[in-house]
Amino acid sequence: MKPFSNIELSSFCGQTALILKSGISVTEGLTIMLEDAASPEEKEVLESLLESVQETGQLYQAMENTKIYPSYMIHMVQIGEETGTLDEVMESLRNHYEREDSISKSIRNSITYPMIMTGMMAVVIVVLLVKVMPIFNQVFIQLGTEMTGFSRVLMDMGTIINRYAVVFIVLLVLIAALAIYGTRTASGRAMVQKLGYKLRFTRVIYEELAACRFASGMALTLSSGLNPDRSMELVHSLNDDPVFQKKLDLCQNEINEGKDLSQALFASGMFSGIYARMASIGSKTGSMDQVMEQIAELYQDDIDTRMNNVLAVLEPTLVILLSLIVGVILLSVMMPLMGIMSSL
Repeated sequence: MKPFSNIELSSFCGQTALILKSGISVTEGLTIMLEDAASPEEKEVLESLLESVQETGQLYQAMENTKIYPSYMIHMVQIGEETGTLDEVMESLRNHYEREDSISKSIRNSITYPMIMTGMMAVVIVVLLVKVMPIFNQVFIQLGTEMTGFSRVLMDMGTIINRYAVVFIVLLVLIAALAIYGTRTASGRAMVQKLGYKLRFTRVIYEELAACRFASGMALTLSSGLNPDRSMELVHSLNDDPVFQKKLDLCQNEINEGKDLSQALFASGMFSGIYARMASIGSKTGSMDQVMEQIAELYQDDIDTRMNNVLAVLEPTLVILLSLIVGVILLSVMMPLMGIMSSL
């Protein structure tokens, strides 16, 4: 069975939190959720959880046995059960995975639209070169001449595309396979991330994504009553950014040397500017968990703003670029054709 998506994890945590806050036990709550299961897969998971909880009395152990829940979530549920704050932990996990889903949607939206527009541009240009240009060439031949200059180059390009169509289709399949590999596999995502760090815009996005996940995880663990050391250990499992991992290790070393969390965050470069000041105030006032939640929200807002700004610029840019390319192709044919017609 495939692992749950972020939105499915958020929904599960939200339902569990609501049930626990209503004074219903975990066993009774799973029974209620099982009755309302919307799909066979969900029913199968809930039946497995219910059976395991009835045997062991521990939700985290039941979740671990299914092998579809993330380790971070299992650890947090274990802490919630041990400290008697499972309802609060589940509510915090709901918010955490809801934020993760929002971040994922922002990234998908920022990538999907440009890809669609680029694909449309490619199709329009290929149709013009392969189908339309030969028709204009026939018109030129009937008028007793042939295409020359730039229009001839474009028509020859169309001829090459048409002649080697199979080769181009194979290349497109390979590009699609590479795109799937880069987005669906861990090694592929690591490769794309490594390339992304070479560009300033994507590097900033990666850094903010890692910082947002870190702040969200710290808010969750600190609000559960864990100390900074234990919180850092758990949040390590959330990070998949090798560059940010170095900062995490440095921060952990700073804490081990006796510095408080806010000082370690600033010294390691994980937070800077207003975020570092917010962490310092949170440390002095004893509200670090709340401050971390605010920092995570600010980072998410900043990521959403950056993505929306990119889409706002890309949309007209791609439309203008497509219009210019189509216009240049047509003008390269129409201008000589109009010259010939005027001389007749």
